[in-house]
Amino acid sequence: MRAGDEIRLTGVRARGHHGVLEHERREGQDFVVDVTMELDLRPAGTTDELARTVHYGEVAADVVAVVEGEPRDLIETVAEEIAATVLARPLVETVEVTVHKPQAPVGVPFGDVAVVVRRRTDVPVVIAVGANLAGTDGAEPAATVRAAVQRLRRLRGLRGVRTSRSFVTAPVGGEAVAGQPDYVNAVALARTSRSPASLLADLHRVEDDFGRTREARWGARTLDLDLVQYGDPAAGTDVVGEEDALLLPHPRAHERAFVLVPWAEIDAAATLRRGEDVVAVRELIPAVEDQPVRPMEEDR
Repeated sequence: MRAGDEIRLTGVRARGHHGVLEHERREGQDFVVDVTMELDLRPAGTTDELARTVHYGEVAADVVAVVEGEPRDLIETVAEEIAATVLARPLVETVEVTVHKPQAPVGVPFGDVAVVVRRRTDVPVVIAVGANLAGTDGAEPAATVRAAVQRLRRLRGLRGVRTSRSFVTAPVGGEAVAGQPDYVNAVALARTSRSPASLLADLHRVEDDFGRTREARWGARTLDLDLVQYGDPAAGTDVVGEEDALLLPHPRAHERAFVLVPWAEIDAAATLRRGEDVVAVRELIPAVEDQPVRPMEEDR
């Protein structure tokens, strides 16, 4: 496991009926499970709020439920099911599960036999990239967007980054957009092992590195990185909710041509959740045709 914050839960004991032999299924035996979860504990440490961390009592109950549940031939399967259950918790990024079978029918004296599995979250994400001011280094918005995409490719826990072409769009929003220069926008698709809050924190740090300031809502900016979607709504695995500055899916993505057009270009089958419905991104574009979007000349 990579270096990071961890919660370790060790020695969870429960009786199960796992094994290939008849007496194992009939009589059962004790199993002992260790779970190590990797997640960002800074929010919990700075706020003292349980909602910002993992409730390890609930994790222990989940472990017991798996061990006491349907009998499996292999403890490898038991370990896999526990790992999947733990990774379903939205803050957990990586998990290591060790299932001990101290009464295993080995046939010779032994101290312990155990199976260890390590699994990580692997979630599709959509990130909108935009800029309409020269950077602190004097770089024009188009160059900033390209440089920001390169930074995304180097972010810890983000992989397989693919980007659309860059598009030029007029500013959209409230009164703060009056007189602003046009934006250069793109959309990046990737997969991540990070939690939504942890990934968003990294995106904000990248913005800061490019000189982003947050003086006015919808104000001009050197770089804007929005986490538009986390998970796959078509599969029902997307994260939906509100926590501080993190709203998922992005509440205005469905009405922003500078998000929808490049997104549909890079993924023709893309979908976005709107309330209880899951809608094809392409189907949302006709409603925003009054927002001009044109490809950068160099990208045509």
